[in-house]
Amino acid sequence: MRIGVLGAGAWGTSLAVALCARHRTVLWTRSAAQLARLAATRTSSYLPGIAIPDAVALTDDLGAAARDAELLIAVTPTAGLRDAARGLPAEPGDRGLLWACKGFELATSRLPHEIVAEALPRWARVGALSGPSFALEVARGLPAALTVASRDVAFARNVAAQLHHPPLRIYSSGDVIGVEMGGALKNIMAIAAGICDGLGLGANARAALITRGLAEMARLGVRMGGEPDTFMGLTGLGDLVLTATGDLSRNRTVGMRIAAGVPVDRILAELGHVAEGVSSARAARELARVHGVDMPITEAVCAVLFEGRAPMAAVEGLLARETRSE
Repeated sequence: MRIGVLGAGAWGTSLAVALCARHRTVLWTRSAAQLARLAATRTSSYLPGIAIPDAVALTDDLGAAARDAELLIAVTPTAGLRDAARGLPAEPGDRGLLWACKGFELATSRLPHEIVAEALPRWARVGALSGPSFALEVARGLPAALTVASRDVAFARNVAAQLHHPPLRIYSSGDVIGVEMGGALKNIMAIAAGICDGLGLGANARAALITRGLAEMARLGVRMGGEPDTFMGLTGLGDLVLTATGDLSRNRTVGMRIAAGVPVDRILAELGHVAEGVSSARAARELARVHGVDMPITEAVCAVLFEGRAPMAAVEGLLARETRSE
């Protein structure tokens, strides 16, 4: 298969490295300076110790990346998905499109599938690629399992079959909303888990937070049209466990540094990567309020991120809530 990977950050570069052994792969970056560095060194600052094989073609020409591709995979941040989609041909031809970004568009609270539908209304063979996956581990060739979700179930199954090869195991799903909501909301819970770990509250507290966080994710996700079982799968529970406990998790790192007293703006400036949970928290809180869904952990994270509440005070507020049936 001819694949164009749109976005040369950590995850986009990792996917290109993982896929190039079996597929003709082009990696696109919008930056001419980044293209020059990648071409000169065949390495990425996002993936230390990983060589980009010669089989990965490099370009900063979006039209060229899309022209011969059978499948495009957009791996921009969610904030950049609309611009990338608008740069693609209005008519899809024989191409399919996946997006591998997670979260909500900040200005609109749109999910990725809504952004793509607005930017590329004629494209029908589209879907999300998601699941528990640290980019560095995938680039190293370590095992991972992902899900392709599309309303065109035949497309999802076909793409999953094409991309599936050890060490990547690819599943298919028809639940685009559930998959996207899991990918967006787990980042908020990972910030909470990082705060919990940073405060030294212990493994018991972290287990409780992950479990109740999953319940929050499912409540809002199902209310918005997702399927309950999706939240018990790779793109719900799986991605939550990875992001809330793994040392490579950017969102967990944000939480831990908040617990250490570092201001959020400074954390984000120094991180060097996108931490989608910060922008997703505000959108998720507003959606929960609109839909009448109780999300106390999300409310507590927002209070810490945006309202100056002390992390320990937020934890105490959660612990003081009245008891209820699970």
